[in-house]
Amino acid sequence: MTALDIAEYTHTLGSQAKTASALMARAPAAIKNKALRALAQLLRDNVQPLQHDNARDLERAVAAGLDAPMVDRLKLTPKVIETCAQGCEQLAAMPDIIGEILGMKQQPSGIRVGQMRVPIGVFGMIYESRPNVTIEAASLSIKSGNACILRGGSEAIESNKALARLVVQALAQAGLPAHGVQLVETTDRAAVGQLIAMPQFVDVIIPRGGKGLIERISAEAKVPVIKHLDGNCHTYVDDPCDIAMAVTVADNAKTQKYSPCNASEGLLVARGVAADFLPRIGAVYAAKGVEMRCDAEALALLAAVPGAKLVPATEQDWGEEYLAPIISVKVVAGVDEAIAHINRYGSHHTDAILTTNHQHAQQFLRDVDSASVMVNASTRFADGFEYGLGAEIGISTDKFHARGPVGIEGLTSLKYVVLGEGEIRT
Repeated sequence: MTALDIAEYTHTLGSQAKTASALMARAPAAIKNKALRALAQLLRDNVQPLQHDNARDLERAVAAGLDAPMVDRLKLTPKVIETCAQGCEQLAAMPDIIGEILGMKQQPSGIRVGQMRVPIGVFGMIYESRPNVTIEAASLSIKSGNACILRGGSEAIESNKALARLVVQALAQAGLPAHGVQLVETTDRAAVGQLIAMPQFVDVIIPRGGKGLIERISAEAKVPVIKHLDGNCHTYVDDPCDIAMAVTVADNAKTQKYSPCNASEGLLVARGVAADFLPRIGAVYAAKGVEMRCDAEALALLAAVPGAKLVPATEQDWGEEYLAPIISVKVVAGVDEAIAHINRYGSHHTDAILTTNHQHAQQFLRDVDSASVMVNASTRFADGFEYGLGAEIGISTDKFHARGPVGIEGLTSLKYVVLGEGEIRT
């Protein structure tokens, strides 16, 4: 495509989305839920065809030399497809919040004032690698009464096209507009530049991917952006804590999957439990090949662990998002130092405290400046599906409009509604 062709193509997508958004916003809950249940069934009925298209992307990715975590993100396994289907069903079972009126209050003048929850309109989603995001975004778009334009990464183009075809089928089965969810089918990067610069059609852009992508979108977009740049998440092991539980949770937070943004990249350990805890978690990480980048105190306590991959930490390590079997390890005096470290070096995404001290837990929840803050749970739970949102469109570390996993509510706005009986202002 020429630059002119791409401009015309994205303009058409935007115009179609804007038209469809009015119809999506008016759709009754039963119709939206019918589309979601139809999509869940279509996903289950098409596991083999989806894997066939996905295999083409995987072959191309391996041939292009993409690293292992990136290839892993591309896979549409039966489990991934089933999770997408369950997400659609979870959304269908949730109450429809569109049109609900909040906080209606009588004013001295006689008028009643409240706020109505309405769809944002059209959102653009720009994402890399994971083709399951196509279904998460589409299903949330349907449930929230929005239209969306999806632009996945070139490495997943065949998978995304196959999934988008199922979405269009589901929309048709429910009687919703086919343009309610559209996929950008060109891999030309110029399409991204056009999509993020169409405020006449697109109300918000949501980038989901690597830091480079999100920085570019944030710098160049002419429409509002919901984003997070990094996922430098921490697990803090407090004094006192249940050591056995702390080992289990710290292991899961790091090793259950290395590539997601909610995997723990930093492990902070209170000095009072470090001698007991660190050799035990060190043995677990050593067995799984996790490299530990440690401060001097942690290095000394881990030195005797057989097979441990130990590296002295640099200042850069405290702020690093590895997305790999690497974790930074630091011994701290206690909860105050842990909180200070997290707020200085973290990315305000997700941080957890493992403790048996209620006051420490409450202090951590209150003072850690992150979108998700946890007590005695793995950071890997910071996910829309796990939070009961049905799915997520992404995770926001911004403080305006939406923060944390962005589900249905994050794709809506509030408008004031005023009910009167002929009142006039005097």
